[in-house]
Amino acid sequence: MRPGQLAFAVAIVASAAALTCTLIYVLRPVLIRHLLAHPNERSAHVQATPQGAGVGVVLALLIICAAAWLLWRVPPGATALLPALGAALGLMVLGLADDAHALPVSWRFIGQTIAALVMVLSLPDGLRLFPGLLPFIVERALLVFGTVWFVNAINFLDGLDWITAAQLVPMTLGVAALETIGAVPASVGFLALVLLGAALGFAAFNKHPAKVFLGDAGSLPIGLLLAFMLIYVAGANPAAALLLALYTVADSTITLFRRAFNREHIFSAHRSHFYQRAVIAGMTPPQVTARVFVLGLLLASLAVTAVALNSIVADVVLLGIGAAATGYVLHVLARGGK
Repeated sequence: MRPGQLAFAVAIVASAAALTCTLIYVLRPVLIRHLLAHPNERSAHVQATPQGAGVGVVLALLIICAAAWLLWRVPPGATALLPALGAALGLMVLGLADDAHALPVSWRFIGQTIAALVMVLSLPDGLRLFPGLLPFIVERALLVFGTVWFVNAINFLDGLDWITAAQLVPMTLGVAALETIGAVPASVGFLALVLLGAALGFAAFNKHPAKVFLGDAGSLPIGLLLAFMLIYVAGANPAAALLLALYTVADSTITLFRRAFNREHIFSAHRSHFYQRAVIAGMTPPQVTARVFVLGLLLASLAVTAVALNSIVADVVLLGIGAAATGYVLHVLARGGK
């Protein structure tokens, strides 16, 4: 990365972080009055805490993107971001409504599916994950399904101070690094930098004990934008995309199947994700998020290595290392660090 590019990247991250901090600071009194999350038997927090700070994250992201179009240099292909950003804004509104008053599950899924459709249908026709193996329409349908699942996976894993930032920062760093070696478009790398900055700005308020929560207003659109970026990564190397998302997908998917096997209602709120079980077993939130963050950095480095090596053998080996590391962390969390 040339010095000018590095300075531009730092400016984007810093601007997004500063604006997110400012917006959350301004919004927090409103959130305290109208969107307090009170502790219950499923909560990791012990005092009422305002949720819905995701509004500040998404608005900051949209403002920085708009400013880049108007004032700074615009990355090539930046218009391809517009449908995804519009769909994210729609999910922010849906999530805010759900934060204010719990919506029926069917409404949530309908909204998420519409947003995923808008995003997937906007992808370039030439962006294929498995060319020659699946018909185009089947691949796109699977991308819609996968996007909806990933949106919910991020939402499921947004239940502990700093836990979302611990996943988001390594993923966006990984995507930004992949852009520097030409694996994803410049516009996708730009979006990763803005989202990275917004995550850091939110983290300043979400440090344990948290002063604000993202709420669905933040976790849903963040999940969509991460899915959007991961699809582009998968277009370059499917193994790299899987590595970047491995902890999030593994914790959510294994928990879902375990609950289904135990005949639990899979749509009801619970505290059986690995990171939640770790807290119940005695680990502190910082101890949990530190392990998730370090794992995320390892997975991001493996993803960049997979793209750089561009070898099926390397993909298999790196996926094996990533799976072993993820399995170890999940085991440690399930045992409460013991």
